Formats: sequence, C-alpha cells, structure tokens
Amino acid sequence: MTRIVVVGSINMDLVTVAPRFPAPGETLMGERFLSVHGGKGANQAVAAARLGAQVHMVGAVGDDAFAGPLCEGLASEGIDLAHVARMENCSSGTASITVAGGENEIVVVPGANARLMPSHVAKAQAIIASADAVLVQMEIPLETVEATLRVAHSQHVPVILNPAPAQRLPTEWLQLARYITPNQHELATLLGADPTEDFRELMRHAPCPVVLTRGADGAWFREQDEPRHQRGFDVEAVDTTGAGDTFNAALTVFLPEGLPVAVRKACAAAALSVTRLGARTGMPHRAEVNALLVNHGC
Repeated sequence: MTRIVVVGSINMDLVTVAPRFPAPGETLMGERFLSVHGGKGANQAVAAARLGAQVHMVGAVGDDAFAGPLCEGLASEGIDLAHVARMENCSSGTASITVAGGENEIVVVPGANARLMPSHVAKAQAIIASADAVLVQMEIPLETVEATLRVAHSQHVPVILNPAPAQRLPTEWLQLARYITPNQHELATLLGADPTEDFRELMRHAPCPVVLTRGADGAWFREQDEPRHQRGFDVEAVDTTGAGDTFNAALTVFLPEGLPVAVRKACAAAALSVTRLGARTGMPHRAEVNALLVNHGC
C-alpha cells in the first residue's frame, strides 16, 4: 500500500448548478444547490485513499459549523487526521462554485487554510519521512509550500507539487520537487513565460520534471527526454470540478509503477471523475480505473 502525505487545503464547496454563467451584474435563476466537501488538498487526499493509498492529511479547519463535518468526511475515507489543526476564531475554508455546461467557475475564501504554517509541516516531519510520496498544492501560504518541499527533500521523499492556483515560484523551489503538475497556463506562470508559447518548449525549459495536464486531450510528461503524450479517455463530461485533483492523486498513487503507467492511470481516473456531479462524488476507486483501462485495451 502506497503511503502518501497530503499537505493542503480543506474547504466546504458551495455549488450552484445553472443553465449558463451569469453576466456581470446579472441575477440568474439557478437549477440546483448543494454543499459538498472540497479543497484541493482534501480532495487529493480522498482521491488517493479511494485508489488504495494510506493517506495522512496535514491541513487546518476553523471553529465554525463546517469544521466537524469536514473532518468527519475525511475520517470516513480512512484518512489519518492527526495533523489537521483546529484554528480558533477562524472560519473553515470555502469555495463558491458555479457549474454550467460541464464547466465551472470558482471563488475560494481560504479561512483556516491561510493559517497553515511551516510549523505544522515541521510537526509532521516523522510521517513525511516514512511516506512514499508527498503531495502539496498552493491553496495554502507559499511559505508552507516551501517548507513542505524542503522537509520532504531533506528526508529524500519525492514531493509532487500541483501549482494551483498558479504563482511564479523561485527556481530553487521547483528544483526540490520530483514532479510539477501544471496545465499550460500554470506552467507559464511558474516560469514567468509567455502563456502562448508552445507548451512543449515550456516543458523543456522547466528546471524539474513536468507532467502537464491538457484536459480532454490527456497529459504530456517529461523527465530528461523529449515530452511524451498520453491521450485522454473519451467520456461524457458532466462536471470537471475535481478532475485535476483526481489526476494528481492517481499520479502519486501509481508512481511506483513507473511514470508512463502512472500518467496513463491518472488520465483514466480523471476521465472517470468528470462523469458525475461534484468534486468527490466522481472520484473513482481503483477497480473502476482498472475496468476503464481494460475497456480501452490498455
């Protein structure tokens, strides 16, 4: 069983389904509302657990009404919460999501996630040292992202950096990552490059190995050789929320099988995730990923 530490955000997602996205200043009647557990860190932890990993979460929740259900939801997936802090006088993170036509728009309020500090990562050093991989995103303070990269690197544990939401990062930080997993826009932002430049050139210029996501087109990946393509899987998209989180989790879980296999399985898992409404509702179990691959002759 792969042992993974996820350092990242924990949110309550407030989802509105609408026939289309409203124009600025427009009031639009929606079709449906639901609240679901989210946050890029928590989503990736759940996806990894469903794919068979032993998962430890490093994160934070507030002291509001969302905190208890958020922790209970993670615990129900078998995720270890020993390093999830409860912040006083603070709300838990939230994400307001509008879904229309199979796409989404998201506004995130960090709440307790903004108080996840390098000291919390330092307290988790023992579990990081014993992990097979560490997965971190950027819905937490950048100083905490840096601390995660440095602690994992010092313990010789591979760390996968999912640079979303994207910001430009020092080259030194990127060199500490075993892989970065951006889309084209995120990679350009990370490198301070022109986002219209050919993504394969951007991958060649990156100071560390890149696994670049391309939505329905699948993914491209590069270690020391030329970028290689893994096609996507043809499915009917219902909601793309959480597809990237599923991809990152699957990549981390299946990485011991080699990068090409891990990328192929990550594309399959992400494809399955978009066939259902809700970030976590669509996250598949390992058997579902294997079945999709068999059905496609992989």
